[in-house]
Amino acid sequence: MARPTSTLPHPVAALRRAAAKVDAKTPASRDRALDGLRALALLSVPIGHWMLGGLTLSADGALHNASPLSVLGGLAPASWVLQMLGVFFLVGGHSSVRSLERAREKGLTYGSWLRARTVRLLRPVLGVTAVWALLIPLLPRLGVPADTLRTGATLVVQPLWYIGVYLALTALTPLCVAFGRRLGPWSAGLLVASVALVDLLRYGPWAEAVPSWLGLLNLLPGWMFGYQLGVLWAQGRLGRSAARVLLFGGAALFAVLLVVFHYPASMVGVPGVERTNSHPPSLLVLALAAVQCGAAVLLRERLGRLLTRRPLVWLPVVAVNLSAMTIFCWHQSAMLAVAVPGAAGLGALPGLTTAPDSLGWVAARLALLPLFGAALVTIGWFTRRFDGPWTAFSRAGKALAGAAAALFAAYALGMV
Repeated sequence: MARPTSTLPHPVAALRRAAAKVDAKTPASRDRALDGLRALALLSVPIGHWMLGGLTLSADGALHNASPLSVLGGLAPASWVLQMLGVFFLVGGHSSVRSLERAREKGLTYGSWLRARTVRLLRPVLGVTAVWALLIPLLPRLGVPADTLRTGATLVVQPLWYIGVYLALTALTPLCVAFGRRLGPWSAGLLVASVALVDLLRYGPWAEAVPSWLGLLNLLPGWMFGYQLGVLWAQGRLGRSAARVLLFGGAALFAVLLVVFHYPASMVGVPGVERTNSHPPSLLVLALAAVQCGAAVLLRERLGRLLTRRPLVWLPVVAVNLSAMTIFCWHQSAMLAVAVPGAAGLGALPGLTTAPDSLGWVAARLALLPLFGAALVTIGWFTRRFDGPWTAFSRAGKALAGAAAALFAAYALGMV
């Protein structure tokens, strides 16, 4: 009788072979640490939305949005970990600088580079919104209540604001590069000062006399801060000493804003609470981003060594990066794919369609995360085609998809 060639269970051996194959195909020049940081930031998006957003089932069988933070204020520190936009923009700024440099080396213009990056980001967004536009007339025929459909549309469209902000910052990359080259770290410091000034006006002694729209002035500098740090990092102007200043200075500022100036503790909006940190970004968002970015820079070498030495750790990082836009665009649909039929067939389910008002709900929701993840993987298997070139679509088909996406956006935003 032939002896077994391996003592490992077959799935584990297959996984090790796949990891070794991916590891061997990874170019030596690949910055694995950046990919690892991007993967962490990417995974924080679905986990954050799944844990900090709930659904309740009304008497008529419809699903409505609910937030555990409305009742469980002690969960606010979870948003400090799950809101990793600082790292997202840090890696984005670094990657954009390197990408633009490679494009120019190939003789491509800034316009060509920007157009390619814009199309790559907008294809998946167009795909998810077009599919949901088709579901709007279909789901009611299958018995889905109108309020559930409206709730689902809102959940799907809400995260897509990030794409618009990211595209705006990408378009400003040459300006950020020049800004960093001329001013160095002060280019990021001026953004902090700008946000601090607006916060002083809207929350300080003159708050009652300041128009509400003034906070919108924080949109660009607030989200550009992390991106500018990424640009500085790519330029070699953000070393370990500067990273320590970011980490400890950001932590000190964060504590002062919370304890002394009474900023809201949650990094995401809480229903019923007038003041929010994220829309538009407040100075607390920048303080948290400074902490996250400082830690990321300090951990870069260690993370890079780990991902180089451990192919089994590198494999999921590659998988997440390759599925970045699928994860981002479809994770809310995955939760709804579980919640809607679950509510229709079983009614109120703990952690899924019951009020998020207890630690029991938190435990039940944690137990449901693997199910949401499985739904996302299944959906991603079919929708990943939206990420690549739409070669199977004619111009008329692409125009129709664009029109459907616009219709869905208008519906989700309550315009129709």
